[in-house]
Amino acid sequence: MTTRTASRNPFGALTAGPRLPLVTALVFLVTLACGIAQLVHPPLYDAVVRDAARIDDGQWYRLVTGMFFQDGWGFGLVSNLLWLAVFGTLAERAFGRWRWLVLYFGCGLFGQFMSYVWLNPVGAGNSMCVAGLLGALATLVIVASRRYGVTLPLQFRVMAFALPVLAVVDTVFHDNHGLPALLGMALGFLLLPRPVVSEKQG
Repeated sequence: MTTRTASRNPFGALTAGPRLPLVTALVFLVTLACGIAQLVHPPLYDAVVRDAARIDDGQWYRLVTGMFFQDGWGFGLVSNLLWLAVFGTLAERAFGRWRWLVLYFGCGLFGQFMSYVWLNPVGAGNSMCVAGLLGALATLVIVASRRYGVTLPLQFRVMAFALPVLAVVDTVFHDNHGLPALLGMALGFLLLPRPVVSEKQG
């Protein structure tokens, strides 16, 4: 893979996973169904939202359901599903399906828990899950040249190196997306796919 080819298709050389993003599609559809149900029947939101007081009362399931419903309602649903479709597809192609599940739900649950105990005790949304995928993709970009022999366009590398800085700033300002993104970077490093060795090299 040459620099020129990588520029035309930046992640083409780093996507050794399944071509069809079935896991992304499944989570997309489940999240969409939950969002539609919430819009059709608004009281449902109160039963599933991450709420520290109710979690303290033993309703721990809210840490999970909080990843499928949206505190941004219609706008939040559309925007979060858009990011899921884009970054979810890239991450599944790059990391494969089981790694995708670890990244998405591991970072999402971590974000929900940290929001509950510290950052934002009431809320819902799958954006923290997507932030974890974005962090993993940033790690992939950072190591692409040394690990995979692929030189990605400068703008991708700049954004990847900027992500941890932005994540720290985000956390300082008490937003709850920075920590899942940082965890995504760490897990992404641990879950990096092995470099594909061509027949000529092997």
